Amino acid sequence: MHFDILTLFPGLFAGAFDESIIKRARESGSITIALHNIRDYAAGRHQVTDDTPYGGGGGMIMKPDPIFAATEAVLGEQATAVPIILLTPGGRLFRQSVARELSRHNRLLLICGRYEGVDERVHQYLATDEISIGDYVLSGGEIAAMVIVDAVTRLLPGVLGDPSATFEDSHAEGLLEYPHYTRPPTFRGHPVPKVLLSGHHAEITRWRRQQALRRTWERRPDILASAHLTEQDLAYLQQLQGTG
Repeated sequence: MHFDILTLFPGLFAGAFDESIIKRARESGSITIALHNIRDYAAGRHQVTDDTPYGGGGGMIMKPDPIFAATEAVLGEQATAVPIILLTPGGRLFRQSVARELSRHNRLLLICGRYEGVDERVHQYLATDEISIGDYVLSGGEIAAMVIVDAVTRLLPGVLGDPSATFEDSHAEGLLEYPHYTRPPTFRGHPVPKVLLSGHHAEITRWRRQQALRRTWERRPDILASAHLTEQDLAYLQQLQGTG
């Protein structure tokens, strides 16, 4: 998988992409990442990438021409075959299902917006997709790009040491993840649940599933409607609702 990232601040990515899983994925060749400074594609001696909005108003708007020029130079003949994703508050919400969808591509191009926004012609005539990582305001799309690269990379074959890890992550099956415990078996008077020490794998699996259901029901009931639920899951949720 190859990621192209268009940004005005490529230095922001240094720490995020040089540590942990992303670093190992790059070293193994599972992913490659290219950072492209939009300013390098702006015309004129001062390489201006933003301007005042037509019609008035506060803030500055990113100009369309440097973004188009950067995208076309980076993608070349692949411009019509690669998803061009604009990171914007108005995009579709980034979820695990979207990460899984994006992981099926061999290459992605991410455009990081800045200032008050991006010229509408980038939305209409260049971007093939628009994504938001949440209902809040960030200073730019760089953090959103880091989130997408991380989430997508985790899903690629061979990136995680345990092939089953991605299926047990929170949201992987539409549920929050079950609680985790490690040594010592009792810490400051708080013991590990007995079932986890029993060695009974079927009971452990059942307990973990129920804990995931309970945690999701308590903290994020809004995502239960789209979760993959069995008849046993539904029966357990009805039990929780009866005792709640």
